[in-house]
Amino acid sequence: MSVDLATVRKIAGLARIATSDAEAEALLPELNNILGWIEQLGEVNTDGVEPLAAVIPNHLRLRDDVVTHDQTGGGIRDAVLANAPQAEHGFFAVPKVIE
Repeated sequence: MSVDLATVRKIAGLARIATSDAEAEALLPELNNILGWIEQLGEVNTDGVEPLAAVIPNHLRLRDDVVTHDQTGGGIRDAVLANAPQAEHGFFAVPKVIE
């Protein structure tokens, strides 16, 4: 696949990137090189290879979701809300913003 100058301008317009004619011409070989690399990746035989989310196996360390009532794990709502400019019903109150 090859990209022409009109396609470079179209991509720049869709991305809302202002480009001069010289910049668009400079991007043309770069985009064609990128597409060439993608075509090379398409030629790689991946039969029997399962998709990976990561190269190394990751296992999440889970813990029980337990509510604690000491100073480090919770139970300090009133102390936290003391810093709020405005609090209502045990929560931070913020002004309504509608655009």
